[in-house]
Amino acid sequence: MKDLKEAEKIIGLKFNNIQLLETSFVHRSYLNEHKSVKEHNERLEFLGDAVLELVVTEHLYQNYKNPEGDLTNWRSALVKTESISAVSKKLGFENFLKMSRGERASSGRSRQLILANTFEAVTGAIYLDQGYEAAKDFIEDNLIISLPKIIKEKLYIDSKSHFQEMAQDKEGITPKYELVSEDGPDHDKVFVIEVRVGDKVWGKGKGPSKQIAQQEAAKKALKKYL
Repeated sequence: MKDLKEAEKIIGLKFNNIQLLETSFVHRSYLNEHKSVKEHNERLEFLGDAVLELVVTEHLYQNYKNPEGDLTNWRSALVKTESISAVSKKLGFENFLKMSRGERASSGRSRQLILANTFEAVTGAIYLDQGYEAAKDFIEDNLIISLPKIIKEKLYIDSKSHFQEMAQDKEGITPKYELVSEDGPDHDKVFVIEVRVGDKVWGKGKGPSKQIAQQEAAKKALKKYL
């Protein structure tokens, strides 16, 4: 387990109440094996989720003149679990997490959720300790920075729907998804799915659910058009 001073360096802040930062990294499962620890990060996550949504919404409103539908789609793409967990992983928050042995062995969708929730909990801790502007800076520097790419590459559009439109337009055929393999225990499955247009495989994706694997396959297939 890394020292919290390293977490402060990553975040770029010196906490007045270091306990807030420590709690933001405590998963509920940790309390089952460490009875002396009384608080996990879910309340901070609840607060951080609200701060995150407000900061992203404010940024979109202030910087883009697009209609509400566009702004809503862009916000959804920014704050979805996959986006937030990727940022959390990039920051190295996984190294500071306190979890049970069982949760530490988890992967896939379960680990994505834990990392996303941790990012929100850290945001909540920053808000309580340093105020709104500090939380806003943290979110802008680490999450909102990816917004231009999301807009340019149209990552806010559902990949499966987008590929179906493209395939029907270019090939005159509706794509079909085929399960290639399914491995792992029930709580930690990995699905591999191919997307075909006619007899040709256009993309292959894997994920902790069939839906996510299909989206990954469609995303890879889209690259052949874009």
